[in-house]
Amino acid sequence: MIKVDQAFQPSYRLARKAFLEAASMHGLPSFSYNLDLPGQEGEQLAMDVVRDGPADADRILMVSSGCHGVEGFCGSGVQVYALHDEAWRNRARAAGVTVLYVHALNPHGFSFARRVTHENVDLNRNFVDFSRPLPHNPYYRELDPLLLPAQWPPGPDSQAAMQAYMQTHGIDGLQNAVTPGQYEIPDGLFFGGQAPTWSNRTVRQLLREHVSHARQLAWIDVHTGLGANGVGERILSTRDDALAYQRAQAWWNMGDDVKVTSIYDGSSTSARLDGLMCLSVYDECPETEYTGIALEFGTVPMTQVMDALRADHWCHRYASEATPAQVNAARAQAMAAFFDESLAWKGQIIAQSRQVLHQAVDGLSASH
Repeated sequence: MIKVDQAFQPSYRLARKAFLEAASMHGLPSFSYNLDLPGQEGEQLAMDVVRDGPADADRILMVSSGCHGVEGFCGSGVQVYALHDEAWRNRARAAGVTVLYVHALNPHGFSFARRVTHENVDLNRNFVDFSRPLPHNPYYRELDPLLLPAQWPPGPDSQAAMQAYMQTHGIDGLQNAVTPGQYEIPDGLFFGGQAPTWSNRTVRQLLREHVSHARQLAWIDVHTGLGANGVGERILSTRDDALAYQRAQAWWNMGDDVKVTSIYDGSSTSARLDGLMCLSVYDECPETEYTGIALEFGTVPMTQVMDALRADHWCHRYASEATPAQVNAARAQAMAAFFDESLAWKGQIIAQSRQVLHQAVDGLSASH
């Protein structure tokens, strides 16, 4: 067992090193899907998979990190801690559940402390059918000039216009207008893409290679940035499926205080989103019974999260004008918005994650 603080690393390079070393230490096989781009420190970028259990198991629990790049600092810590947690590993093995740890779904965003992929795409909006008309978000185009004005920091007129919008619609109105995704402005916020990203294609490949044979799959995808500081919301991460929702509630509900929420019935802090990554399971593993949640840990208020995203995307859109100081400030804002350095926060993340992992194994065992 390692100390809580030791599981979390300050860079993608060190996080990947800690993850792969933990697998090697315990004799677990790893599989790397390399991205042919350098990281922030010139390091190799990859989506890494570690398997703990038989390859042919019919019950699989997948635990993933870094769908939204910078959020991987939290998710990687959860994975590294779990790999060193012998009691947890023994519990999964005794239940006959193989655990797949998928590290850095979006390694470029993780390395550069951005939420998006190297294509500037929100990976959790990218899993749509690109052969059909893309989802239409009529609200984003109106808001884009306010969110990303030509001048940064925003001038008085821009700030006044943004404040007027907020006074009329509130932070919830802004969230519901912007965060569902948009498919028109490639350098804007929450862009879902116009084709499958590298990460999209790679997720599908690993599902075919490691999961498609399984009878049951549970998937816990770790996120940060929504909700109260240190509190992990258990958000249904499936298609709009009543049976999957019932299974998730049976596995992860804990009385009135902790319940699985859903974007489909309005109970989640998240807006209803287009192009969710979990939809890939239905395409690549059509015979597998799937139950999943996004484990979303709160950090700072939504206004600060949105400000961090705006600063980051402004530096991307106006890269030729952004100064090194502005770029560094935007990176620091992103880190503060999606990762809390305090030991108390990290302790809350590990405690809740361990609980959710055990509950997933119990759920898979009960339905065997």
